[in-house]
Amino acid sequence: MHNNNNGYPSSARAWATVAILMVAYVLSFIDRQILNLLVGPIRRDLLISDTQMSLLMGLSFALFYTVCGIPLGRLADTRSRRGLIALGVLFWSAATAACGMARLYWQFLLCRIGVGVGEAALSPAAYSLIADSFPAERRATAISVYSMGVYLGSGLAFLLGGLVIKLASAQGDVLLPVLGEVRPWQLIFLALGAAGVLFSLLLLAVREPARRGVGAGVAVPLADVGRYIRANRRTVLCHNFGFAGLSFAGYGSAAWVPTFFIRTHGWDAGQVGIVYGGIVALFGCLGIVFGGRLADWMARHGRSDANMRVGLYAAIAAVPCVLSFPLVDSGVWAAVLMAPTVFCLSMPFGVAPAAIQEIMPNTMRGQASAIYLFVITLIGLGLGPTAVALVTDYGFGDDQALRYSLLLVSALAVFSSILLLAQGLKPYRESVVRLQQWAAEPA
Repeated sequence: MHNNNNGYPSSARAWATVAILMVAYVLSFIDRQILNLLVGPIRRDLLISDTQMSLLMGLSFALFYTVCGIPLGRLADTRSRRGLIALGVLFWSAATAACGMARLYWQFLLCRIGVGVGEAALSPAAYSLIADSFPAERRATAISVYSMGVYLGSGLAFLLGGLVIKLASAQGDVLLPVLGEVRPWQLIFLALGAAGVLFSLLLLAVREPARRGVGAGVAVPLADVGRYIRANRRTVLCHNFGFAGLSFAGYGSAAWVPTFFIRTHGWDAGQVGIVYGGIVALFGCLGIVFGGRLADWMARHGRSDANMRVGLYAAIAAVPCVLSFPLVDSGVWAAVLMAPTVFCLSMPFGVAPAAIQEIMPNTMRGQASAIYLFVITLIGLGLGPTAVALVTDYGFGDDQALRYSLLLVSALAVFSSILLLAQGLKPYRESVVRLQQWAAEPA
């Protein structure tokens, strides 16, 4: 498949860019999710509670990730996107390494905030780079391949976490030059930080593609961005909050499914890391790429709302999955049902950002992507894990009721997504037409 010199980079160069950006995303998700399996040792060494731990896992990271995303998205619309990503990778890698040297809770909290700030530079710039590297009918697949990083990174975080727990019980503390004695969990953060710094050199291989589309490369006043988004507000609201419901179900369950297998089915953490990590890596990647391919196929067959429609189909397909996996009595069957659950909940997350690229002028893509990431990360990662914990602690008042909390929270979130995404199809088609008219108007 060659691009017929229509100004886009060659297929080989375009896919090489996607591959390098995907590795950056994998690294960012390992750094983000590794905490979910290291709860025990970190709580023991820092002498902290579950609630304090959940702030490290979710809110401290999500709050700063989302707030910094919007100014960084604005930079992605006008400055070197490659340079922005390289600085982000160096910053979050340094912060990850610093997590490994934290001795007190507040130091760890500050380092997690640093990880969130650095990672905020990646996705708005990456979406914009990919959108300028591929023609519209191949964009959803390309962004879905980049977004596989979410599932590869999360899966690897669980697998690594499982191995660390096994290693820690066998090995004990490690003696390092300069730093002295470190715990196995601290060693993981130091190693991940070093890996990120080395990886940033790979970004030199990425070439900035020409910005294309309406008004490319010109800084648009914020008031104009606001006005354009307001003109499309029904689309943007249904899109952002519709996909946020699926993100809420996804992050809420990802944070607690390891604990669910430990509490409800009596598995050990190493076993959960390997089984659940494998399921997330395999079925998450299959789901997200299938969603992108399906959307591109539907777009070629004349569906201008293909990206939104795939999100709706995925939400409907997820309903029987989220209702069944928490309730079965066998751990093996719960794991088997986890596979279609992860597949359905991952399908929308390549098409959701691709949908934004289709309704926004080039000069506003980074900012509109940052707003989308703000909504789905704050609702999904910021609130999802905590919502499940609150229902367990205050709704049921029983640690063993975690399976019912997972069921209730996921089902409510998925049903709300179905309503919002169905409502958003018609406004989305109108927004696609509005962009074409906007492009045709003389400046």
